[in-house]
Amino acid sequence: MNWQDFPKLELHLHLEGAAPPALIRQMAFEKKLDISNIFTPDGGYDYRDFWHFLEVYEAATSVLTGPEEFKRLTAAVLEESAAHGVIYTEAFLSPDFCGGRDVGAWREYLHAIREAADEARAAHGIEMRGVITAIRHFGGDLARETALCAQETAGDFITGFGMGGDEKAGHPKDFAYAFDMAREAGLRLTTHAGEWGGADEVRASLDTLKVERIGHGVQSIDDAALVERLVREGTVLEVCPGSNVFLGVYPDLTAHPIERLRAAGVKVTVSTDDPPFFRTTMTKEYEDLERVFGWDAARFTEVNLVAAEAAFCDEETRAALRKTVENFNV
Repeated sequence: MNWQDFPKLELHLHLEGAAPPALIRQMAFEKKLDISNIFTPDGGYDYRDFWHFLEVYEAATSVLTGPEEFKRLTAAVLEESAAHGVIYTEAFLSPDFCGGRDVGAWREYLHAIREAADEARAAHGIEMRGVITAIRHFGGDLARETALCAQETAGDFITGFGMGGDEKAGHPKDFAYAFDMAREAGLRLTTHAGEWGGADEVRASLDTLKVERIGHGVQSIDDAALVERLVREGTVLEVCPGSNVFLGVYPDLTAHPIERLRAAGVKVTVSTDDPPFFRTTMTKEYEDLERVFGWDAARFTEVNLVAAEAAFCDEETRAALRKTVENFNV
């Protein structure tokens, strides 16, 4: 089946990580910056492992130096997502890269991002919400500054708060205050865990940060008691199968636990994470899940309805998304 037009909801997408390489190269050219070493000969992003990926990621974002660049970035990312059937996306936004966590500067970046999102809705029918994201390996103190940006701009567009970066840096308790700040502002909470840090990292994040969703969370499969807890508490996993395989968390998709987690009753969704970095698209994710696990239209409808229920959006938007998913004719 051609999955490209199938309506999809994506809950785990890093805005900068979704930047088309061609756009980053063009911006570097305009600014006379030489970042040629981060690209492969065929024009993709080039890195050795996850930690080198973080370095290349930050090098790529170095060309995004103002609100106008982020407007161009958002427009390009949403156009690409919509081309693969995405009707709703939640993008991780980092004030660290948008004004250095200064609230005033962040507001200017956010205005530009939202302007592009409004234009993309009109042009492509895609809805976007922003999840402000602290960067774990920058430490707990800077996470509080990020949380302040989240507090000051929480609303109908900035609806969530989370954390990405190096999962092996620090402990979730180091970031509890930042998450408390976001919670007090009415933001809904997620965090990366269980991609590299094991099942214990997922448990610690649930206990300490009190999140309702977990980014990745796939290593939960190694702890039966934790899997039972995820089912019991209804925790939603933002699973990115292609990312996990590309980075070597699992050797191939057949070894990936997404189907075992789903079959056990865990609520799973499907996302791309940083699609051009991992040579993937939402269409490719669906194709691969059909090929390896036999997922069909009914299964993808189920997964997208889980995503609709877990989305950090208003109830009117949620109802519209659910209706689009349920009424799609294969």
